[in-house]
Order: sequence, then structure tokens, then C-alpha cells
Amino acid sequence: MAGKRIALSWSGGKDSCMTLDKLAKAGEEVACLLTTVPREIGRTFGHGERTELIAAQADALGLPAEFIACSFDSYTEDYVARLGELKAIYGLEAIAFGDLFLAEHREWGTRVAERVGLEALYPLWMPPGETGEALKAFVASGYRAVVIRVRDEALSPAWLGRELDARFYADILLERNVCPMGEGGEYHTFVYDGPLFRKAVDWVPGERLRLETTTRLDIGPPTA
Repeated sequence: MAGKRIALSWSGGKDSCMTLDKLAKAGEEVACLLTTVPREIGRTFGHGERTELIAAQADALGLPAEFIACSFDSYTEDYVARLGELKAIYGLEAIAFGDLFLAEHREWGTRVAERVGLEALYPLWMPPGETGEALKAFVASGYRAVVIRVRDEALSPAWLGRELDARFYADILLERNVCPMGEGGEYHTFVYDGPLFRKAVDWVPGERLRLETTTRLDIGPPTA
């Protein structure tokens, strides 16, 4: 029996990827990836990636990428309006989010889904104390990810560009007051290869950009 037709909220990072992997293993049908893009900036809301890299991920995964243009002042209303359109286009029955334990995020996603008549799914939901094991599982999963953003008060820029491997896992557990999965925004990642990818996403590191409260590694596609 076919699973639900699901839209997946996609940031490009490990949590999104873990959610997709879990849904696929459960036999659910992910119909499209949803990524919000601020009209004011033109990069992703989640991590600040270039939209072409998100599109490259979607292509490598064999899934449509849908970008939702949102304004800072009307984010929720913009999201709801476009999600309703995509529900009709893809025959969606549910939307999945990669949140782990932040109640306010789950409340927002559930309200948005209800307004559009969709079920809200949180396949990764877990107690905060299980995030270390979740990171360990990701490291062992075969997916490959790199750190592209850190919150300055939590981690130094030295973490930028690091692969999420066994050494990363060991080192992050030594950081006090840092969620191993970065659920508090301590770090963000970009996934570029793994079991569900038909091909690796090519990328190259760019400059490090110091922002208001974070530092970002500006990655991009290889230049010809």
C-alpha cells in the first residue's frame, strides 16, 4: 500500500536529510521538498544557502524543489498561501518537519498544516537527551555533510567546513551547553551525498562571512 503524499520542509541540512531517510524507509511518498526564501535576501531562510545548491540537492535526490518566497513581515501568511497551492498541485496529504524537540517550532508547523488541511509529521521528535545518539546515527548512516554556519556564542569559526564524521561526533560532545545536533542553532550543515542521493552534489568552499550573531561559510557550486 502506498504511503501518504508528503511535502518535506527542507533546509538542506542533516535534520532534513534524516527526516527524508526515515520517511523513505517507512514507505511514505515524499512528493516535493519545500524551502523558504526571503524576498528581501534571496537566500534560504534556514541556513543562508544559495538556492542553486538546494536545487542541486533536489536533483540528486530525484525530487522536485519548491521555493516559497516569504517576507519577514508576513512569513506565516506567505507560507500558508503557497502551501495551499502546492497541496493542490501535488495532491499532498501531509507535511513533514525535521524538528527534534523545540515545542514552539512544532506548534508553528502544526498550526500551518491545520490551516491548509494537512497532517503535520515530526518523524525525528525525541527527548533532548537523545540527540547525542541521533548524531551518532547520522554519522554512521552514510550521508555526508559539512558545517556551513555556527552561532558565535556557541562555537568558534574553526568548526566551519568540518565533516560530520566520527571525530566531529567526539569533539562536539565535549562542548558544554551545545546540543550535539545543533537544535539550538549552534551549527548548521549542508548534506551533499549519501544513500538516497543518485550523485554527489559538487560544492566548493568560499569566504567566511561574519554576520550579526553567526559566522557562515559561503559555499557554492564549482565554477567552470
